Amino acid sequence: MAKIINSVAEFEEIIKSGTTLIDFYADWCGPCKMLGPLFEMVSKEVDGVNFIKINTDILPTIADKFEVASIPTIVKIINGKEATRKVGLLGKDALLELAIK
Repeated sequence: MAKIINSVAEFEEIIKSGTTLIDFYADWCGPCKMLGPLFEMVSKEVDGVNFIKINTDILPTIADKFEVASIPTIVKIINGKEATRKVGLLGKDALLELAIK
């Protein structure tokens, strides 16, 4: 299940180890609203990966740190380092592939 992150400290703790998929979004973003349910669905299907959501309006410092210029942006972090990113609306299959590869 995807977790909404509410603080920088919480974010830093989660990404320290393992694999994390981050959904950078905003409540006003149409494509983000379409991606949200798919991100949640994939989070329930994939074990061993942290799925987190960062609202760029609430935590802009994290979005700035990752140089997120457009939303939705999905960033994959492995052991604290960015492995890959995808910008724009993704389908379920693309999200699954990103999560498991």
